[in-house]
Amino acid sequence: MRQILDYIEIEILKIVKESNKPIGTWAIGNKLNEKKIDVSIATVGRILSKLENSDYLEKYKNEGRIITPEGVLAIKKAETIDIINFHQEKIDEIISTEILENFLMVIQARKAIEKETCKLAARMISEDDIMKLKEIIDRQNEKLKNGESIAEEDLEFHRTIASASGNAILESMYNIIATFKQQSTLFEYMRSRIKSPYSKAHMNIYNAIKNRDENEAERLMAEHMDNLTEDVLTYWNKFSNGEMHP
Repeated sequence: MRQILDYIEIEILKIVKESNKPIGTWAIGNKLNEKKIDVSIATVGRILSKLENSDYLEKYKNEGRIITPEGVLAIKKAETIDIINFHQEKIDEIISTEILENFLMVIQARKAIEKETCKLAARMISEDDIMKLKEIIDRQNEKLKNGESIAEEDLEFHRTIASASGNAILESMYNIIATFKQQSTLFEYMRSRIKSPYSKAHMNIYNAIKNRDENEAERLMAEHMDNLTEDVLTYWNKFSNGEMHP
């Protein structure tokens, strides 16, 4: 997950936050040097102006800058992203392997998360997101007719449901698990190799969510993940050399 601010910008915010009083450009430059970050005073000044224009910092009289609530929140978000990225790397190690058990673990984790996001989406989804899901499905069907990849639409469909669930933690967990190593592209490739027909799973899930049928939405998502597991097993049995290249 990409940081909104770069490393030096985040470090400057931390320096200002840790200061017990307004802090000036030279003092910030010295603090950066203490952290072994070699940045010119001119560059520090430009970064401070940028952070101030973004409402992360503000000037206090002529004494220097102080951090704003938005700046404090930006630091917290950056720290959270660092934690997520650490865990992403660990999960990436699993997904990047060509071991069947590990590949199936990813689907199992997705099933647990997406059953709940789908159920919550049926309860919480806005009309705008219902329209968005339909637009994704329409675009997916159009690409299928033209023989184009629908991997991006697959990701977007599931990501929209996760977002519509209203649970930010579940949404983050889905994004961590589902987006590595072009996972949707891999699944699409495997289905094409075993000639697994495209199902109407997304349309069925969409209808359940649109009808606010939480139990049916949850059931259909579980079925969707089970079918995906079956496709992976079929592929693996057919191509036992572990071929995994889209």
